[in-house]
Amino acid sequence: MRWIVLASPIGELSVAMDDIGVCGVQFGAVENVTGDAEDDGFASVVAELRGYFAGELTGFTVPLSVRRGSEFERAVWDEMTKIPYGETRTYGEVARMVGDPGAARAVGVACNRNPIPVIVPCHRIVGAGGKLVGFGGGLPRKRHLLELEAGVALRHAWG
Repeated sequence: MRWIVLASPIGELSVAMDDIGVCGVQFGAVENVTGDAEDDGFASVVAELRGYFAGELTGFTVPLSVRRGSEFERAVWDEMTKIPYGETRTYGEVARMVGDPGAARAVGVACNRNPIPVIVPCHRIVGAGGKLVGFGGGLPRKRHLLELEAGVALRHAWG
């Protein structure tokens, strides 16, 4: 696994890749940066993240490598990728989507364990009634990501 650190509007993001694809995103800088954005196959993910933060990209296409997580967590992470850009779902809605309507709290745990935040958009999952709750990167980052997406979605909808 190789790591790079990328500056973003929500602070530094550490991005990890393995031989398959992006396998990790962490908020803040990791200690052992072992890759180079230009030389180690990071160019695509760097370009996509920059495009996302610039409001020019509404969907990621970089290959992902998820090698951990329970079957339930993987199902939740998969459902996250299906939430359209600029939209949100509640923890309860995601629990129903993965076939376990009583598992809203477990969805929250799975969100917290998401190894690839931003790209796998756990920030699009909110509390009942649209309440802004829970995010491993902190609520200010979650708010920023949701406001970015809402603004871009409105611009696209209204031309």
